[in-house]
Amino acid sequence: MTHRVYIGLGSNIGDRYFYLTTALKQLESHENIQVTKFSSIYETDPVGFTNQGKFLNLVAEIHTTLSPHALLHVTQRIESALKRVRTVRWGPRTIDLDILLFNDENIRMNDLLIPHPRMHERAFVLIPLVEIAADAYVPTQSCSVRTLANALPKREKETVVLWKHQMGVEIDRIKSM
Repeated sequence: MTHRVYIGLGSNIGDRYFYLTTALKQLESHENIQVTKFSSIYETDPVGFTNQGKFLNLVAEIHTTLSPHALLHVTQRIESALKRVRTVRWGPRTIDLDILLFNDENIRMNDLLIPHPRMHERAFVLIPLVEIAADAYVPTQSCSVRTLANALPKREKETVVLWKHQMGVEIDRIKSM
């Protein structure tokens, strides 16, 4: 069975664009993952731990035959390969890959919560996600991504600034990034 999954990617250390595009390429190179589209790249202020540089963020849609837990292991391996170090919660990172949505499922495991538990309050997730999947359903909130994004305070939305326009670009563009 093939699953439709949305993954949030973020980077705020070093060559942020390199880390985002390399992570996309590594996702695409996995034999059980096909990146079908991805959003534009947005520059965003840090959330939580704010004494750090701005992030570049995007959201990718993938199709995969992997289970949620197997996909988590793939994303963690990509983070590790790109030298992700976890020292401060919500701190600086070369790359962060978060599984946002997995079909329309509500998944609760010890080490994995899907939908991502804080996505509904984060403009840096919702704005790029609206770009490629506005009607995607968020079961924990019982509404669409568009509804959640529209409910965000204006000041939150203003912290998400278009950095590189891509508007749901197909995967062939990854090779030229």
